[in-house]
Amino acid sequence: MQKPEKILHIISRECHRIMARPIYIFCMVVAPLLCTLFFTSLMQEGLPKNLPVGIVDQDNTATTRNIIRNLDAFSQTGIAQQYPNINAARKAMQQGKIYAFYYIPEGTTEQLLSSRQPKVSFYTNNSFLIAGSLIYRDMRTMSELAKGSVGLTTMQAKGINEALARAFLQPIVIDTHALQNPWLNYSVYLNNTLLPGVLMLLIFMMTAFAIGSEIKEGTSKEWLKLADNNMLKALIGKLLPHTLIFYAVALAINGYIYGVLAFPFHSSIGALLLLVFLMVLASQAVGVFFISALPTLRLGLSACSLWGVISFSISGFSFPVMAMHPTLQMLSNLFPLRHYFLIYVSQTLNGYPIYYAWKSYLGLMLFLVLPLLLLRRLKTALLEYDYIP
Repeated sequence: MQKPEKILHIISRECHRIMARPIYIFCMVVAPLLCTLFFTSLMQEGLPKNLPVGIVDQDNTATTRNIIRNLDAFSQTGIAQQYPNINAARKAMQQGKIYAFYYIPEGTTEQLLSSRQPKVSFYTNNSFLIAGSLIYRDMRTMSELAKGSVGLTTMQAKGINEALARAFLQPIVIDTHALQNPWLNYSVYLNNTLLPGVLMLLIFMMTAFAIGSEIKEGTSKEWLKLADNNMLKALIGKLLPHTLIFYAVALAINGYIYGVLAFPFHSSIGALLLLVFLMVLASQAVGVFFISALPTLRLGLSACSLWGVISFSISGFSFPVMAMHPTLQMLSNLFPLRHYFLIYVSQTLNGYPIYYAWKSYLGLMLFLVLPLLLLRRLKTALLEYDYIP
C-alpha cells in the first residue's frame, strides 16, 4: 500500500469512528452551535434593561418624586418597589428581589432649595458585577443631574441667564464617543471571545479523547501500523477529519455572528479565514500535547478541560492582562485564546493592518510545535501502555 493510500486509509478509519460514536458529532457540531444560539440569544438585547431597583423616599416631596421618575427613565434601571425604610430595602436586596436601592432622607428638598448639601445614598449588590455597575452609574448620574437642576433653577431665580448658569454648573462639556462598539453592546464584546473559547475547549477535549480512546480500547497499535509506525503521519491522518469539521463549524459560527447578527467586522475575509484555521490547529496541538504528557484518557481530558476553563480568565476579555501580576501576564501567552483575543481586537474590531497583530499570529503558530516535543513519548504510550480503568 502506497503512503498516500495509507493516510487515506487512516482518514477513512477515523471518519468511521466519528460516525459510529454520537459523542463526536455532539461535541464537534451540536454543542458549539447550541452554545452559539444560547449565548447570542441570552444577550440579544445588548445591554441589560430594566434591572429591578428599590426606592426609600423618606422626604416624599414633588422634587424627590421627580428624581425617582427620572431615575426610572434610564433604560438600565427599573423601579420595582418603594420601601418604608432601609431595613426593608436591605432585606429585599439580600433576597435577590432587587439589585440596589436609592435612599432619600427626610429634609432633602429643603436642603437643596436652601443651597445646602443634602446627602442621598445608594446601595448596590456588586456580587452581580455588571448589574451593580450599571445601576451605580445610573444612580450617580441621577444625583448629579438633580443637583444641577436645582442649581440651575436657583440661579435663574436670582436673575442669572440660563447660558451663564449652565456654564457655571458645567464649565467643561464632555463629548464622549465609544469607538467600534458605540452601542456598548455586551453581546458584541463577550460573544466574540466567549464562543471561540468554548470551541477551543471542545477541540482540546475531543483531540485528547480521540487519541486517548485508542489507548483505552487497545486499538492504538492497529492505528500506528496503518501509518508504518510513523507517529507524525498517524496524527495527520487521524486529526485531519477533526480539523475540517471544526473549521467548518467555526466558520459557520463566525458567519452567523458577522453575517446574520451584523456584529462589527472591520477585517478582511481572508484574514478571518486564516485566524480561524490557526485557532483550530493551535487548539488541536494543545490537545495532542496534553494527551502525550498524560497518556491516560481521564487525566488527559482533565488537563485539557482545566486549561480551557482557565483560558477564559487569563485571556484578558474579562479582566485586563496588564493589570495582572507580571507572572500571570507571562503565563497568559501559553493560552491560544489570549492570542485569538488580541487578533480579534486588533483586526476584526479595530480594523488595523495584519502587521500590528503579527506577534499574536506567531504565537498561534508556535503552538503547532508542542506535539513535536512529545511525539516519542506518545508513540511509546501507544505501543506499550496497558490501560488500567
